[in-house]
Amino acid sequence: MDGEELPVRAPLFSQVHFQIVQSASLNFSDAQALCKALVDNGAQDHSHQSPTGKITLDEVSHIISATSDFPEYDAATDALKSVVKPEWVTASVAKGRLANPRSYSPDPRLYFSGLVLCCADIPEGDKDAIMGGVLATGGLYSSSVTKMVTHIVALTMDHEKCQMVLKKDLKCKIVLPHWFDDCLRIGKRLDEDPYLLPNPEILLKHPHDPIVETKKVDMQGATSTQPTEVPRIEGSDRADTRQVEIFTGKKIMLSNDLKIGSHLRGTIEDLIGQGGGSVTGSVHKADVLICHYRESSEFRLASRARKEVGNLTWLYYLITHNTWTSPMRRLLHYPISKYGLPGFDKFRISLSNYNGEARVYLENLAIAAGGAFTKTMKEDNTHLITAHQYSEKCDAAKEWNINMVNHLWLEDSYAKWQIQTLSNPRYTYFPPRTNLSRIVGQTQIDRHAMERHFYPQGSVEESEGGHTRRLGSRSIYQHSEQDSGLPGSSQQPPSSSDLMPYRTHSGSNTPRVSKIHKASGPLRTPAASRIVIDGKGNETPSTSSSRGAKDRAAAKLHDQAADIALYEKERKRVGGVIFGGRRKTSEDAISNDSRKRSSSKDEEAFTDDDARIPKRAKKSRQAPVMRLLLTGYKGWASSGKKEAEDKSRLRDMGVLVTQDPTHCTHLASPSILRTKKFVCALAHAPIVISTDYVDDCLAKEERLEPDDYLLDDPAGEERLGFVLSEAMSRAKNHRGRLLRGMTIYCTEPVKGGFDTYKAIIEANGGTCLLYKARASSTTASRPTGPDEDSEGMTDDEIEYIYLISGPSPAEIPLWSKFRSMVHAAGKHPRVVETDWLLNSALRQQLHWNEGYQLTEERVSNGS
Repeated sequence: MDGEELPVRAPLFSQVHFQIVQSASLNFSDAQALCKALVDNGAQDHSHQSPTGKITLDEVSHIISATSDFPEYDAATDALKSVVKPEWVTASVAKGRLANPRSYSPDPRLYFSGLVLCCADIPEGDKDAIMGGVLATGGLYSSSVTKMVTHIVALTMDHEKCQMVLKKDLKCKIVLPHWFDDCLRIGKRLDEDPYLLPNPEILLKHPHDPIVETKKVDMQGATSTQPTEVPRIEGSDRADTRQVEIFTGKKIMLSNDLKIGSHLRGTIEDLIGQGGGSVTGSVHKADVLICHYRESSEFRLASRARKEVGNLTWLYYLITHNTWTSPMRRLLHYPISKYGLPGFDKFRISLSNYNGEARVYLENLAIAAGGAFTKTMKEDNTHLITAHQYSEKCDAAKEWNINMVNHLWLEDSYAKWQIQTLSNPRYTYFPPRTNLSRIVGQTQIDRHAMERHFYPQGSVEESEGGHTRRLGSRSIYQHSEQDSGLPGSSQQPPSSSDLMPYRTHSGSNTPRVSKIHKASGPLRTPAASRIVIDGKGNETPSTSSSRGAKDRAAAKLHDQAADIALYEKERKRVGGVIFGGRRKTSEDAISNDSRKRSSSKDEEAFTDDDARIPKRAKKSRQAPVMRLLLTGYKGWASSGKKEAEDKSRLRDMGVLVTQDPTHCTHLASPSILRTKKFVCALAHAPIVISTDYVDDCLAKEERLEPDDYLLDDPAGEERLGFVLSEAMSRAKNHRGRLLRGMTIYCTEPVKGGFDTYKAIIEANGGTCLLYKARASSTTASRPTGPDEDSEGMTDDEIEYIYLISGPSPAEIPLWSKFRSMVHAAGKHPRVVETDWLLNSALRQQLHWNEGYQLTEERVSNGS
């Protein structure tokens, strides 16, 4: 209207109160440019309010940092402050609105942060999975190709989006969907090179071809818990020119358990003093504690008060680089346990395919965890940690049945202070053409795990006068050193049991604490610094610092609920980013649909184009009536999309199509086949039906009676010399134990592949070992005598050891060595062709005739 003034639009960053954290990735000039861009758009800079550079959390709303490596990071996230990368500023200015802070978080757990992804010729199911995964791990999704896009996921270069990248020469990587799938499996961002179109290595090169290590991991100063030399400032050639600034305004305590001499201690104290810091003997007055072990009162008090606690290696790292890093950022910068990780002392660990600093780091990490490290691998080793599957040690590990894992198993076990299960595929998966040594050292100490195991709330109370009381125990001791309250006084030291790390009782995360009896003098625990949040002034103060943390965590979790819900929905379709979002590694691992689930309010998720992801209505499905394993079925050979759609339709009928032979209730096949699926499934006595059943169910849109489709193949029975119904009857009696107690060897070049015969043997209760003519022990092939299902076998034949082989030139030289090995064990060797195993597994009888035996004479005669 005339005369009416239009409202003035507030500046873009009018609600932003910020501080910038400078680092090696964000230098002074870049920080100044960012500051100017923020202030010019209405933001308020609080950097000058703290002369020491410390972040004032009660004043700021945003912290601009290229890394999570700064002292106040944990406190900032607990206080729900937005910690963002510098790119957040430029993205917000470009869009004219504040960008989503989570998409620009420096949190290393959000490994797709900074990634903007676009899909080309990818099926819709895959797009949904990729979109959900990207948003949940810190990235952004764009439906169109823009200059902001960093990655395009495509199957070929023919799509118009890929051609646009080539035409406009955009700085964008075009990758196969396998890259995204492998990143999710490992939980880290992998190198894109093996997956890059138009010539992806994973499709063009043989898996056994050497993997070129093009990128070295920088682990300098973080490979050991015990430093070997005096710290030296980078770029300094003379000791007297050292100048450390990282300790400005900090009080540092050097614990007595460091076991360093007076001369070295004096040198370190001088360096700290020259850098603006000071050394104190009181853990209560210290900002930083340097100690070697976690089992000490100083460690517990400092950790509970949220002070920085690191070891001497960490201190040396700070002095050398003159740059702050959290002691929890690198596993070996944190104090170790005197007693090691419980249960880890049983492990003998060897390494393969790791070199340089990465190898030294993993060696020392295994020892710090309490395990035994061996440079050479023998049969008594329990684990082989390898960066990929191709080396002599890897071959020997397969042959000797040694657990083969990647380094993430060791790092996660140490970081979480709990031995991780080997059934988690994250630890046993090795992406093709990828050397996992490139992601060594990215795992951080789990702060919550350390608190649970070593300094649970309420376990120790201590006053500044040195009066210490251990809750749950009737003993109270007092140190004579009034200033520090440290061990080493003339008073009686605590017992060894007092020095053990605190453990929580099984089934509960809360430590059991006995009643507190009155004692002379005030007893209290130093409280962690609290952040006062606006709007919470009327709340009753908590008697425990844990309640406030829980409230903050709950609020933070609520903010992330949208992305988490979407990611969890897509993650349940494991492996789906390649196969339409519906294929799983074990397709019978279904969700318990019969369990009632609480409904939740629909959440919204946005791409960088503010396009809302439509929420699909949840389809209520009945629990599966059948778990169907298909083999030899040709209906889906030409169309992966049709396969996904038909499987979904069958699932709606109560038929779950699975890939796991051990859990299928029905096996569908056009005839009796000698495929891996058919033979493995037969060991568990499923109902065998014709594949016509699948076609008819899909055609009639209903689940039909499977008994009307029982497999009838007289020609196949005559050809293979057995009756299917009789074999099924024997399978029901065996219950997957036809080969129980038997150890069967197999050569690697055998036709069909070692993994195929290993699966068949294990499905029937046996053990399969890879044979490469290495020194190895043998096991009795059967601990019990022959039974009614051992057709054609005599009492003496229980002492036979079998080697499954083929007549290839690579396998024949192994036969004589195998016979010598078995004879040395006092048993009888048999080198047999694959038909012995396949026919025995199909018949569900141990079937023998001389025609199965392989000899050099037979091969030379060509028979």
